Amino acid sequence: MTDGRMKQDNERPFTQELIRSLMVCLIIVVGLGCENRSADTTTIKKASFSSQSGLLRLTTEEVSRMQLELVPVAQGELLLHRQFPATVQANQNELAEVTTLIRGRVVKVHVDVGQDVKKGALLAMLHSVDLGVAEGEYLKAGARVHEAQLAYLRAKELYENKAISLAELLRREAAMKTARAEVREAQNRLELLGVPQNEIDRLDRDHTIKADVSLRAPFAGRVITRNLTQGEVVETEQKLFTVANLTDVWVIGNVPEKDVQYIRKDRKVDVILAAYPHAIFSGTITYIGDTLNPATRTMSLRVTVPNPDRLLKPEMFAIVSVYGTSSEDVLSVPLAAVQDGPDGKMVFVLREPSVFEVRPVKLGHEEGDVVMVLEGVKVGEQVVTKGSFALKSQMERDKIEPTP
Repeated sequence: MTDGRMKQDNERPFTQELIRSLMVCLIIVVGLGCENRSADTTTIKKASFSSQSGLLRLTTEEVSRMQLELVPVAQGELLLHRQFPATVQANQNELAEVTTLIRGRVVKVHVDVGQDVKKGALLAMLHSVDLGVAEGEYLKAGARVHEAQLAYLRAKELYENKAISLAELLRREAAMKTARAEVREAQNRLELLGVPQNEIDRLDRDHTIKADVSLRAPFAGRVITRNLTQGEVVETEQKLFTVANLTDVWVIGNVPEKDVQYIRKDRKVDVILAAYPHAIFSGTITYIGDTLNPATRTMSLRVTVPNPDRLLKPEMFAIVSVYGTSSEDVLSVPLAAVQDGPDGKMVFVLREPSVFEVRPVKLGHEEGDVVMVLEGVKVGEQVVTKGSFALKSQMERDKIEPTP
């Protein structure tokens, strides 16, 4: 009995030790199974990207976390808006540089800068010695022709009475014609010097030399420059006054080569000036350059703008705003949907819930926050706008750490 009890006592610690070992193994096995199951679950929940198919798959949790927003690809006309820098200039068809055709001394100036004048208004008076000489030559030529005409009439009477020969009569007739030609030459010289016809008539009537040169306004307008003072001697190459009719002005702009296609003659445009930032002036394109500036690659543009209140002044800075429309079937997406890809621009197109296709696109012109799409998408397809950069980042991560 004693030996049997002792044998049972010795076997009990061995059995308990075996049980403990089995329990430890079971715990380890269960732990490894749980770990593998957890790993499998993580793999299933992880996003994946396939370079071959171009598909990016996300979990529901990732889609919710990224807060993605989608919009459909739109189709239709796109309002295009282009702006070009410009400056205000006087209408060259209503601008005159007043000069003198003969050297002279300024006797009196009758107008000042900023003064409105009517057509023919006296701007300044000059006294010219050269004009006095020309007027004297005209009077002398007139006296000679008068004498030659009287001589011819006497010779004609004498010839009829057979007192002189025919040759003498012809000589007197030639002298008279020569004198008349000299008068016409002297008169033409006065006209070339700017002497009006009424002054020539005065010379014929009074036979007195005044030698005064009148500078007059060629048309109604405003004196915008004055470059002479009383007592000054002026030359023929000097610009003494500038008279401009500013009831309408020119706005001259420069159009980049890429935007030339939007410019059409006679199209209405808006003009905004730095001096009046909250005002919009309407104008019409009246001239389009035929060549481009080789240095700046820009084309000249001229807009004629009514200026009844004289608010637009030459040399003001301006912006010409041109609006136009694209073709009716153009596709467009928000700029926020476009990302830079390895081969150019790309967008993310929704293929099915939580699955997005990386689609390369060819873009056209931008207009505000919208851009034309020439190739790559179809009308109605859903593209990601908000969150497109997060999708791009996820795609790049998946490329570096591909899913096993």
